[in-house]
Amino acid sequence: MPIAPRSWLLVPGDDEDALGKALDSGAEAVVVDLEETIAPDRRKAARTITAGWLRRHDFASRAGGAQIWVRINDFSSDDWCDDLVAIIAGTPNGLVLPKAASSEDVRRLAAELDGFEPGHGIAHGRTRILPMIGTTPRAAATIPAYLTFEEPRLAGLSWDADTLGKTLGVTRIRDGEGRWTDALRHARTQTLLVAHALDCWAIDTAQADFADEDGLERAAGEAAADGFSGMFTVHPAQVPAINRAFARSPALAG
Repeated sequence: MPIAPRSWLLVPGDDEDALGKALDSGAEAVVVDLEETIAPDRRKAARTITAGWLRRHDFASRAGGAQIWVRINDFSSDDWCDDLVAIIAGTPNGLVLPKAASSEDVRRLAAELDGFEPGHGIAHGRTRILPMIGTTPRAAATIPAYLTFEEPRLAGLSWDADTLGKTLGVTRIRDGEGRWTDALRHARTQTLLVAHALDCWAIDTAQADFADEDGLERAAGEAAADGFSGMFTVHPAQVPAINRAFARSPALAG
């Protein structure tokens, strides 16, 4: 398994200014978002803007630079297929699949990619998948089922604290001392353990409050110390702290 990008910067796919700056942010993976940050009436525009940006930064031109991923809409939406049609020709390194209900969602996306890649001259299997798992109580309960899952496109596993918190109806996701509350800690731990068991990346959830610099330092430091490979971020200002937290030894960096 290649070394994981440390910082995964989510950028709204309809924000041309943010996209224009993303590759200079220092993030090791730029994740163009077509899902949560995009209003329903902006999704068509976001696809058009994202497709154009991907064409200008295609796979061949970004060798040695940041990886480019796209977060598509989940399978409960009517938008995921339009997302794929719009962006696959831009040869992203991979797709982030939000709200994966189970490993079957990952298998389904892999099968869709098997059909899309040949028509665009993309080598079979080159487009990787990073699912955000355990975002509902039922999905969280099925995380161990990934242990028997075999899919070559699977790059890693991540989780989404805010989405899980909303589906649980919690009033807080961290306690007064900044620790994850029990249900979220359980989902996070299972994501981490299963990712390591599968020998794939474990990418921690984003620190949503980008103004809380101390909180970010703690969260990134904990993620690295706990064994995560990298961390999502919602703002370019968070990138340096995440990269520092996941600093590699010279041998690995080389």
